[in-house]
Amino acid sequence: MTTPLAVCIRDLRVSYGKFEAVKGISIDIPKGEVFGFIGPNGAGKSSTIRVLATLQPKFRGMALVGGMDVLAQPQQVREKIGYMPDFFGVYEDLTALEYLHFFAAAYKLPSRKRRGIIDDVLSLTDLTHKASSPVDGLSRGMKQRLALARVLLHDPDLLLLDEPASGLDPRARIEVRELLKALRDMGKTILISSHILHELSQLCTRIGIIETGEMVAEGSLQDIFRQLQLKRIIHIRFENPAEDLEDRVRAIGGVDSVEVQVDRWAVRLHEDILSIADFHQALVEEKARITMFQPEAMDMETAFMKLTEGKTA
Repeated sequence: MTTPLAVCIRDLRVSYGKFEAVKGISIDIPKGEVFGFIGPNGAGKSSTIRVLATLQPKFRGMALVGGMDVLAQPQQVREKIGYMPDFFGVYEDLTALEYLHFFAAAYKLPSRKRRGIIDDVLSLTDLTHKASSPVDGLSRGMKQRLALARVLLHDPDLLLLDEPASGLDPRARIEVRELLKALRDMGKTILISSHILHELSQLCTRIGIIETGEMVAEGSLQDIFRQLQLKRIIHIRFENPAEDLEDRVRAIGGVDSVEVQVDRWAVRLHEDILSIADFHQALVEEKARITMFQPEAMDMETAFMKLTEGKTA
């Protein structure tokens, strides 16, 4: 049984005058998936998200949210989505609690239920202690969490998050990422755009890489690395390695190369052939005494650069 689609885009094209910002992209996002939309500024991410948010009515192609056409049924679509743009409007005279009450009223939430729902979203975003604080005095990280609280008020099925970690310090980025993981675990479908590549790789079930309005790659993280034939480097130290250990390591299926350095070995791994865990187990079976085993982080920046340069190896 196939999972119903939360988002279905076919041959989407968005133009501003003579400039074509989105050039015929197609995306399917099943319900419950976290889809990462990666690309540099100006690649077409925000234009695509604005179409889904019913804020960009001038486009060609088809865009459906939960099976509803964003052009024909914009109001019904809005009831199903939570849209968080890449900037936060300033509400200088409101506290966080007043801000959420304002939007709860705009979402037409029943008066008797509003306070309970607001308390719930404040708790979820860890802002209960800031309920009485002026919005304008919150840090950028707290403003981003408040913006997420706002879009969760009406319990939308689909979250459209445009650069939610933009401009945040490392701690605030981690806090936002953990919050998004919690929302993912709650079963929300999330479309999240970013140019901070490695963060999306930790959060998303699938990733689409867009460049100058065109989708250059789409799939799981492993699909993209397999497409690029990128190799994972593992840094290893051995205690008193046997003279023939290097030859035995080279012979392990999935090992691409072995470089013996002064204080460590650097082993390149075809991870689609041999997983990191299986490689470690293979070393143990070779009776190697391992004192350090450190895989390099999968380098999404490298993947992005290779894809957008048209290279596949």
